[in-house]
Amino acid sequence: MGTIPLSEDQGILIPHTHSSCEFVQVLMKMQRAAQLITSTLDLDQILDRVVNDLASSLGNVEVAIWLRHPDSDEMVLEGVRGCKLYKKGERLKIGRQGIVGQVSATGKMYYAPDVRLDPYYIACEPETRSELSIPMKIGGQVIGVFSVDHTEVDAFSENHRIVLEALAGHVAVAIENARLFQLERIERERMQQEADEARAMQQALFLKATPLVPGFTFETAWHPAGSVAGDWFDFIDLGDNRYGIVLADVSGKGMSAALLMSATRAILRSLAKLHPSPGETLAHLNQTLLEDFPSGKFVTMIYAVLDANSREVTVASAGHLRPLLINSHNTFLDIEPGLPLGLAPSSYPEHTLHLEPGTHLLLYTDGITEATNRSDEEYGATRLLEHFMQSDACVNGLIEEVRQFGHGSDHPDDATVVLIRSRQVGTSADQLETATAVISG
Repeated sequence: MGTIPLSEDQGILIPHTHSSCEFVQVLMKMQRAAQLITSTLDLDQILDRVVNDLASSLGNVEVAIWLRHPDSDEMVLEGVRGCKLYKKGERLKIGRQGIVGQVSATGKMYYAPDVRLDPYYIACEPETRSELSIPMKIGGQVIGVFSVDHTEVDAFSENHRIVLEALAGHVAVAIENARLFQLERIERERMQQEADEARAMQQALFLKATPLVPGFTFETAWHPAGSVAGDWFDFIDLGDNRYGIVLADVSGKGMSAALLMSATRAILRSLAKLHPSPGETLAHLNQTLLEDFPSGKFVTMIYAVLDANSREVTVASAGHLRPLLINSHNTFLDIEPGLPLGLAPSSYPEHTLHLEPGTHLLLYTDGITEATNRSDEEYGATRLLEHFMQSDACVNGLIEEVRQFGHGSDHPDDATVVLIRSRQVGTSADQLETATAVISG
């Protein structure tokens, strides 16, 4: 008896001795096997179930799953049961080796009712007498070959071949889904690793100790909505007991905002010591960003220069929220802002004030005042004022209050705060705050 190739649309009836009752039992077993195979997205489990559960269902058979190698013209054995010659990892040349190589090249089912007469067959077990190999396709492309061997001559009736061909289709879909899931998981893990590394780098920037300045202490809080943030703060030692204090917010979120944040921070640090006033610094920074920033991206920023000797702080704003002056009145500074950085040429007016001991200045991003609750109500400027009317108000308490307010909101945003506290030089309170800043840093 010779080889009988079968295509998807043509078959040859082969007499068989199986009763209808036996075939129905086999069909039910195949159905259960298909359900088990498609019930997982783990590729190893799928391959194990195909070769083991199917072999148990069919009886005295050998089962093998060959998958196409993505970067070569070879089929790789990924699952096998009942064959001692081939082990997992074995390879066959497509179109050149074995029935599997022939099926993977033609994309057509191939049936050898007597392998002893077949020109393509490569022996696996000496007892094997018949082999059925079925291409597994996705989108018309062969992704693998499903092969079943039997110890009987002409062991697979036409009905069996039809059922096994249908089962091979289920296996192909299950394998492809598992592969896509695996690729997606690997990609998610890669992206998460990159995000974790970026977050660690950002944290390294922000967790440095704040400067120790006689008569002043600084409280800071940085809470990104995701793995990384476009918000940031910075302290720049300008010499002569003068310090640049920065709070900024890059438009957008995620990695792109974080990258623009890092670039803006580096440029600002290179410019800060070249220009004595915050207004000049922002003007030069804006000009640089206009040349380099992507269209539609911008940065809002408060840049303050604190002179600890005179207790004066000079502030300039690039489209940022008004700082809160905390004293007996608690008022928002009436600062005329320039345009956000990176949009268009602009000037940046300055505002100078004297920070007497007990007077504090709060810088914050819109993740504070524009935080919303489940009813889309904003935290707002009024609640911010009310928070700092409390004698024990601090930035960590503010962040927690905002977090509780926005609990359950679908629109979280980065939240960053810098509080400049003015103290009497040499007081116990000043010494305590300085020690706390060292410990926190």
